[in-house]
Order: sequence, then structure tokens, then C-alpha cells
Amino acid sequence: MNPQHLAIFSAIVHAGSISQAAVKLGCSKSVVSRQLARLETDLGTRLLQRSTRRLTLTEVGQLVLTQAQQIERAVANIEQLTGQYQQEVSGTLRVTCPRPLSQLRLMPLLVEFTQRYPKVEVVLTVADRMVDLIAEHIDVAIRVAHLEDSGLVARKLIDTTRVLVAAPAYLARRGVPTVPNDLLQHDCLVYASGARAFDEWGFVRDGNTTMVQVQGRIQIDDGMALVAAAREGGGMLLIDSLMVADELAHGDLVTVLPEYSFRAGQPVYLVYPARSWLAYKTSVFIAFLQERLFD
Repeated sequence: MNPQHLAIFSAIVHAGSISQAAVKLGCSKSVVSRQLARLETDLGTRLLQRSTRRLTLTEVGQLVLTQAQQIERAVANIEQLTGQYQQEVSGTLRVTCPRPLSQLRLMPLLVEFTQRYPKVEVVLTVADRMVDLIAEHIDVAIRVAHLEDSGLVARKLIDTTRVLVAAPAYLARRGVPTVPNDLLQHDCLVYASGARAFDEWGFVRDGNTTMVQVQGRIQIDDGMALVAAAREGGGMLLIDSLMVADELAHGDLVTVLPEYSFRAGQPVYLVYPARSWLAYKTSVFIAFLQERLFD
């Protein structure tokens, strides 16, 4: 019998339904249903009577719930005790992060963290998809997105801005735009996803917005590749400033039309499962990232 299945069973009872439990746990309804079914199979008995309108505990289910809650409290106490009394950051820490941010910011910090805490092992999942933290046993996720309410804990680290950039060599060859409509005479690097190309760029100045339908002979579905194309002189690029911070600092790219502003970029969040307690290793890692990721 898997103790995690007991925790999910307890969450279902407290939430009142499988779907609400899935929201609180930050995972899919099918995952919750499947793990409840496995628990009932392991125990050889039904714990909940299901109807279209409600869930009702069986007699055995009530007994199992009492024991499950005791196990939850014991696990929480053990985690807190080991953190408070040992004061030792140790164990396996499972983290997920989108590819661009992992390369640009996270990798040196993971090396520093493991050097500072040699008893920690970090397992990093680099993924641009929304990883199911519960199903995949992830401790901390770094997400670059406007988040919906998922029942997870989310701490915003930064709001990114967007900038228009180009390589100095490209500007020397093609000229420097002075107004947004000048971009109609330029090559622009366009982010494309599936059949959709994000080729309508908005420029704001003095409260007035100018929309420009740019032309892009190079369309890419990856931000890092777009930055590489811009460095090589492929054209103008409108992108989150976070993605080009190093290139701007080293002069590989320069800002264009700096007197204009653009819609906000994607915010960056630290996300982790909602619990009444956190493993000591996790809380230390979260504090470390809050301090260092964008210092």
C-alpha cells in the first residue's frame, strides 16, 4: 500500500469530490481517480460510495480515513523535526524549469546550491510544458507564465518587460528604425507556434498605440533560437528582456526604438504543492531562489 494513496484519499474526503481534490492537489482528475482505485484494490474493499451528486464514506472508509489522518500528521511532524533539530539540508530535491530559464539563470545556481549543501541531490526536469507536480513528485517548479488558480502555492519572482532588439551588424547594414512603421522595411524574427505566427507588434508612446504587422522570413517556435538568429543579424526581434539580458550587457544586441514601450512579458513564479508543511530542503531551496535567481 502506497502512503501517498492514503493522502489522496484523505484529500478527496476533505474536498468533497474527486474533481475538487484534483484542483487542491494541483493534478488531473484522472490521476486522483486512478490512485483512489489503486488504494481500494490494495485494501480489497470500497472506501467511498460514489453517486452523481456526492461521495459517501463506507464504514471501512471511515476507519481508514482516521488512520490516514494520523499518518499525515506523523509525516508532517517527522519532516518538521528533522528540519528543526538536525538543521541539515539533505535528500533529493526534484525541480522543473523551462529550457530557456534553466540555461540562462538556473544552472549556475543549482551548482552553487549543491556545493553549499553537499548532502542534497538535485534532479532537474527541463520542460516547457506544465508539469504535473503531484503526479511527477516535483518539489519546486519555476514557471514563466500567467498562472491560473490551480490550488498550488505560487510566489511571483519578477514581472518581465519586452524589448525590441537587433544586432549592431544588422542595423549597420539595414539602417536604424526611427518609428514603428519603419519595421515594414525590415526583416523581423517572429515567434510561431503551430499555425499561429505572433507577427502583430504593438508600440506604445504617450498613451498612443501603434500596431504593426511585421514581415518575418524566419519564424521559430523557440525563444533561445530566436535570440541566436538575432545575434547572427537575422533581423529585429521583440522578446522578453530576460531572454536577452546577457546579449544586451555584452553588446551582441542593442535596443531599438527605446522610447516606445510594449505589453508586459511573462511573469516568473516559484510554484510548489500546497501543504501545511514543507520539507526543510525545499524551504531552504525556495528561499535561495527568491534571493538569487534575479539578483
